Amino acid sequence: MAITRASASIRRDIITVTQLNRETSQLLAEHFLSVLVEGEISNATQPSSGHLYFSLKDANAQVRCAMFRTQLRRLAFKPENGKQVVVRAQVSLYEPRGDYQLIVEHIEEAGDGALRRAFDALKLKLSEQGLFDAAHKQPLPTLPRAIGVITSPSGAAIRDILTVLRRRFAAIPVIVYPVAVQGDNAKIEIAGAIATANRLKQCDVIIVGRGGGSLEDLWAFNEELVARAIYDSEIPIISAVGHETDFTIADFVADLRAATPSAAAEHVSPDQQQWLSRFIYLESRLQKQLQRKLNQKQQTLDWLSQRLQQQHPGQKLARNAQRMEELEARLTLGIHTKIRHMTASIEAKSAKLWQHNPAVIINSHKQRQDFLSKRLAFAATHKLEQLKQRLLNSSQTLHAVSPLATLNRGYAMAIRPSSGEIIRSTEQLKLGDIVQTRLAQGRFTSQIKNINQD
Repeated sequence: MAITRASASIRRDIITVTQLNRETSQLLAEHFLSVLVEGEISNATQPSSGHLYFSLKDANAQVRCAMFRTQLRRLAFKPENGKQVVVRAQVSLYEPRGDYQLIVEHIEEAGDGALRRAFDALKLKLSEQGLFDAAHKQPLPTLPRAIGVITSPSGAAIRDILTVLRRRFAAIPVIVYPVAVQGDNAKIEIAGAIATANRLKQCDVIIVGRGGGSLEDLWAFNEELVARAIYDSEIPIISAVGHETDFTIADFVADLRAATPSAAAEHVSPDQQQWLSRFIYLESRLQKQLQRKLNQKQQTLDWLSQRLQQQHPGQKLARNAQRMEELEARLTLGIHTKIRHMTASIEAKSAKLWQHNPAVIINSHKQRQDFLSKRLAFAATHKLEQLKQRLLNSSQTLHAVSPLATLNRGYAMAIRPSSGEIIRSTEQLKLGDIVQTRLAQGRFTSQIKNINQD
């Protein structure tokens, strides 16, 4: 009996099903804060509440999932049965039924996971290097002289951009730099087009973008090569890639990110109607100011005319005429006095100059010049005679050693016509060769028929 009472007094730890499920749910939530799970969607349903319920399965297992409508609205695609996806979720337990499930925060199509991780890594790297800093952003021109567009020439984006630009301000020229916007070469073409636009300087703002697509389709705009080309651009760049929910590395580096290509065209182009209204307003203000200024000047002119009439200039002109006659008489007297003084000075200097007449010195120098001229003529004649004699001697010597003199003595010179080579031995010849023979007077051509080695 004592043993039974002791056993009965021991308290057993008994919990309810609710407590078990709650503690299990807390344990799962604390251990799995966020997980990435890949699988195929099945049994998807969306009741009137707007939440999405589905199962995520692979070849061997499945798990139930729930995604609330607030997160569902942020998706760029519609989750459907049969799609292979990657979900980011919290592991949870539905306590009323004890069902293990995933509370999904985000869904992306399978294959985007690796790209998304590469995107996040590059975004962090470039952010740390300062490529996203606001201090580097350039302002857009208020009224661009020309707009550059770097995109596919056959895509919907270029049509949307041109339509908006024609509507808003058709007078601004548009320069299209055609590139591929997806594929292996897209990043090279986009970066090259940015560099070309900066080198040519044909435009002062650039739109870089394309239409919407999957993360893989937009990947060219997540490449580091494109990001650094945008960062290095001296021309302001607007990034317009995909739809409003799509974000790329180019968006963060660009001077401005537009939600769509059409929005980029809106940002870069002024509204011609607003400008026209502004011009009309300024024209009106200018006309009013001009009219007010003219009225003021007219009032000033009227006032000056009245003062002029009150102070007639006739008397002042008479006084000035009298003063002018007095000054004219003083000027005439002063001129005559000055002329007399100058005449006397000239006569005195002329007399002094005749005392130092250089005629004798000039005559002496002239005689010496005549003597030297005669000596020069004699020396030149003598020198010419010497040179003529030297030339004659040289000509005779040259003639003596000239081959022409040898020819004149009856000799001949054989030449190979094709090369101009002089033939000195029969060893240079063979039967049938053509030989040209030069004589003292003329030359003739012959063909070798016989060769004698003696």
